[in-house]
Amino acid sequence: MTPDPSTLLRSMFVAAIAAAQPDRCVPPFLPPRPKGRLIVLGAGKASAAMARAVEQNWDGPIEGLVVTRYGYAVPTERIEIVEAAHPVPDAAGLEAARRIRDIAASAGPDDTVLCLISGGGSSLLALPLDGISLDDKQAINRALLASGAPISEMNCVRRHLSAVKGGRLAALAHPAKVVTLLISDVPGDNPIDIASGPTIGDPTTSADALAIVRRYRIALPPAAEALLASGGSETVKPDDSRLSGNETHIVAAPQASLEAAAIVARDAGFAVHILSDAIEGEARDVGAVLSGVAAQVARRGQPFTAPCVLLSGGETTVTLRGKGRGGRNVEFLLSLGLHLRNCQNIWALAGDTDGVDGVEEIAGAILTPDSLSRAWALGMNPQAALDNNDGHGFFGSLGDAVVTGPTLTNVNDFRAILIA
Repeated sequence: MTPDPSTLLRSMFVAAIAAAQPDRCVPPFLPPRPKGRLIVLGAGKASAAMARAVEQNWDGPIEGLVVTRYGYAVPTERIEIVEAAHPVPDAAGLEAARRIRDIAASAGPDDTVLCLISGGGSSLLALPLDGISLDDKQAINRALLASGAPISEMNCVRRHLSAVKGGRLAALAHPAKVVTLLISDVPGDNPIDIASGPTIGDPTTSADALAIVRRYRIALPPAAEALLASGGSETVKPDDSRLSGNETHIVAAPQASLEAAAIVARDAGFAVHILSDAIEGEARDVGAVLSGVAAQVARRGQPFTAPCVLLSGGETTVTLRGKGRGGRNVEFLLSLGLHLRNCQNIWALAGDTDGVDGVEEIAGAILTPDSLSRAWALGMNPQAALDNNDGHGFFGSLGDAVVTGPTLTNVNDFRAILIA
């Protein structure tokens, strides 16, 4: 029996998350035992679960420290787990980053430093350059998040204001060998953009970062802008000898999660079309564009015939203009629904695979063919909700929020449009 569309969409989302679980994807990439110590360092929403996977599959001595988001810690025996704030850093993240820096600097030539990095690490591994305070760092993150800049540009700025990102952590660990395992949450899976690349050589410059700040009119604290302008915040470059011999492996990425979801939909009798794993742009604009594709399928049978499912991933952005709670996946869905108001038999789910869409403890939501009519019946104005960046309030009032709790992984946005 074919499940109802909402149930099927939820099952696809669960499969996408399961495909990126650390206990499944980390063990095949563990390094050989070194002559000296295996030191585990990490940052990100998945880093604690990655550390647990290392412990459970390592047969020798092991030590280390990782920092993850509040609520994302898991029990470990030998690797210390610290929780800190995301997406705006706090003092716990600052202290954890200091300790991680010092541990990396203690590594010797016979040691291997295993770095476990996932999305969220940019905020969690918060150690600014000298002259920039924690208050400055918090203000910078808030300004970046509200700017509408894509993640690659936000992380370029973050790298050039950090004491541990942009290859600096790996340089500190030299002459130890550094092996980095990455769970990608960025469009294109570029390692330098995953948690702002603490172990990856950075080809961008301080001038690039300053140009981004000016392009988006991002108000930086004076000390931060002065550092960028002076060139005194330069990162470690890809050809730096301190990075020679290091290894980097992407162990989970959005494409694999989309493929896992596709299997669930095909088993239910739907054709599946993966549009892209790297869609960027304003969430409401992406919603408008994909509504046109879905409507063409429903009305014209082009470029695909129904029944089918359209899948996509990546990381959209929201430029906050209203007083709502944001959330790029719910903003996408609200825009999609407004543009599909005359189309029947179309359902959609959009959610963040880490379980947190924006700053809400909500992964995303489900859009149904009658979402708008139910909203109007409750006295809600869907367009006003979109204008106010209040997708979470809108779908929460309808009872259509998708809540997963901490998923212990992060391969970014998941979008599925089901055309019956």
